[in-house]
Amino acid sequence: METPTKVVGKGGRTGESRKKAVSKSTKAGLQFPVGRVARYLKKGRYAQRVGIGAPIYLTAVMEYLAAEVLELAGNAARDNKKSRINPRHVLLAVRNDEELAKLLAGVTIAYGGVLPNIHSVLLPKKTENNKSQQKTTTSSQPTTSSSPTSKPADQA
Repeated sequence: METPTKVVGKGGRTGESRKKAVSKSTKAGLQFPVGRVARYLKKGRYAQRVGIGAPIYLTAVMEYLAAEVLELAGNAARDNKKSRINPRHVLLAVRNDEELAKLLAGVTIAYGGVLPNIHSVLLPKKTENNKSQQKTTTSSQPTTSSSPTSKPADQA
């Protein structure tokens, strides 16, 4: 009878008692990948050294912004009676939110279109005089006319 030998790994660890790896995203309670953001920060050479908290903070900010845009775009899709978010809904969400519009002021969203807007100068003019004439003409229509060129008494 041979006794089973334990496999000793790097650093004297045995293979039997190894714990399952826990990602930085799970430790931070985030959905976005903290390790990938850390790698990009290091490869991008934005600084000589990158602290341990920087990629976690940046990932949390990116996840918050994505969740905010998706929530507002989902509301815009529901307002348009759609079950799927498309670029138009993202544009409406971003441009109708004051803070997101300021953050993404110089951004063009492909296939997003433009906000519906009609300049007030182009709208038909509504004055008190026009309103009162419309009310009097609709209420006092002449039943008989003597000639086709005759004018009603209030316009003569």
